[in-house]
Amino acid sequence: MNSTIAFSLTNYPRLANARVIGKHVYGNLYGCDPDILRNPYQLEKVVIDAAKVGNMTLLDVKLWKIGEGVSIIAIVLESHISIHTWPEYRFATVDVYSCGSHTWPELSFDYIAKSLKAKKVVMGTADRTMYLDEG
Repeated sequence: MNSTIAFSLTNYPRLANARVIGKHVYGNLYGCDPDILRNPYQLEKVVIDAAKVGNMTLLDVKLWKIGEGVSIIAIVLESHISIHTWPEYRFATVDVYSCGSHTWPELSFDYIAKSLKAKKVVMGTADRTMYLDEG
């Protein structure tokens, strides 16, 4: 698996004119370890550690066991981290959204993908920044 390409402040040429800096990283993880995908306690540790890796402030973690899978969301001061799993398909979806130039959601996403032992990663990113000339 290739490492995630990190967001760089140089990727945001208008950043000096930003009111709100928003970075959204999301994706699908294939070929994950099914034992990890069905273990809510292991997944809880993964999202807690992912928040630390991304320099986010953890506020709360909620999880639900749904069939074989788990849905887990970490609320961070800067937004959220979520993982939804389907161990029977060795598949998970991940969403990491944060606000603030001090956070690194791409590092959190990469940490999650590695922790779930994903064989294939399809990742997307979105600039969720609000600039002075908008709104």
